[in-house]
Amino acid sequence: MQRPIIDLRSDTVTKPTEAMLKAMVEAEVGDDVYGEDPTVNRLESMAAEILGKEAALFVTSGTQGNQVAVLTHCRSGDEVILEADSHIFYYESGAVAALAGVQTRTLPGSRGALDPEQVKRAIRGKNIHYPRTALVCMENTHNRAGGAVITPEQMRGVYQAAKERGVAVHLDGARLFHAAVALGRKAEEFARYTDSVQICLSKGLCAPMGSILAGSRAFIEEARWWRKKLGGGMRQAGYMAAPGIVALTEMVDRLAEDHRRAKELAAGLSKLPLTVYPVETNIVLVDTRATGYTAVEFLDKLAAYGVRATDFDEYLVRFTTHYHIGDSDIAETLNIVERVIG
Repeated sequence: MQRPIIDLRSDTVTKPTEAMLKAMVEAEVGDDVYGEDPTVNRLESMAAEILGKEAALFVTSGTQGNQVAVLTHCRSGDEVILEADSHIFYYESGAVAALAGVQTRTLPGSRGALDPEQVKRAIRGKNIHYPRTALVCMENTHNRAGGAVITPEQMRGVYQAAKERGVAVHLDGARLFHAAVALGRKAEEFARYTDSVQICLSKGLCAPMGSILAGSRAFIEEARWWRKKLGGGMRQAGYMAAPGIVALTEMVDRLAEDHRRAKELAAGLSKLPLTVYPVETNIVLVDTRATGYTAVEFLDKLAAYGVRATDFDEYLVRFTTHYHIGDSDIAETLNIVERVIG
């Protein structure tokens, strides 16, 4: 009998809930390029209100949302300040250079958080030799920092440093609701310190696709034009927006369960010859060096027992909890890891 798979690679592997499937079938739709899809319009309005922004735009993915934001905020030749391990810099295929023609300036963060003083020093002064600093980007939660939460207070410092110099601020909030649930605070408390924010509906919230980009009405009007240029003008998109509405209304509070299970997994792994990084949300980073296995070797051995995870570096493995991971999966994963390490 084939061993069941425990898939801890990412919270993007979730499948839509029954409520989402029902909402898709029953969705009222129209042509969204004409602004006539009532379900998309409802999702955008709901998301804008949750984030405390004037308007929002439904996009196909977090990467598209981030790229539309950069294109809207910047012009070719500008410079964007980013944390060195941020998703926009690390995992979006160099799109800010290829699409927006902007230059990136990366700064080291502390568990993903930028230092406001470093940001202030990195913003270019007026000089014909320099590019124009047009945008500062933050990420919350921070993926490569192990799902670390950037508090609203930390974000405020960066936001104020940027605004003092007239520079816009964008938040890659793909897992923003994880941060909000972890701190027991509202998403708008984080989004307050941004000019634009992207949230993902499929990371942990179980929607099959889609993200939201939110900001001022003027910003979203311009962003809609860029979305169209990128081929993101969807037609009867309400079928995909409907599960997004369910995601925002039914799936946010339960993220606390994923956080609890991630911490239980981390606690168990820390009893083994593994270095386990601090866990705040649903991501567990583990250094495998002490086992003698590289990350890839370690993952191959886990896969033989039906456990999947992701390599982040030569000796760094990421486990991610989500809707389809239960308490028994955590217990079984710990048993298998112990068996693999021997």
